[in-house]
Amino acid sequence: QVQLVESGGGLVQPGGSLRLSCVVSGRFFRINAMAWYRQAPGNQRELVARLTTGGSTNYGDFVKGRFTISRDSAKNTVYLQMNSLKPEDTAVYVCNTNLKETLLRSSDFWGQGTQVSVSS
Repeated sequence: QVQLVESGGGLVQPGGSLRLSCVVSGRFFRINAMAWYRQAPGNQRELVARLTTGGSTNYGDFVKGRFTISRDSAKNTVYLQMNSLKPEDTAVYVCNTNLKETLLRSSDFWGQGTQVSVSS
């Protein structure tokens, strides 16, 4: 059973920073990619950042250089460093991984999400 556990959310003032973490545990062959999505009330889930095992990254247009995704492969952990936070960044941030459960099958798994609130 693959599990993703996020941490690091909270309340921060505009212009502040937060660092989110997501640990992947369980039985699998290899992680292909890890990503962060977010969903605000009334909005669709949107991609924040994605990082492949090969090191390729892509970010949502709204990030504009404020966020950085990184990983610690030895710990099966992905991080999202968020700087210059804005009130419109308020959302539940959800970790996602695409991994090889076996040599022939890859699947997506999701965490429960962590709330990020940006307010003065």
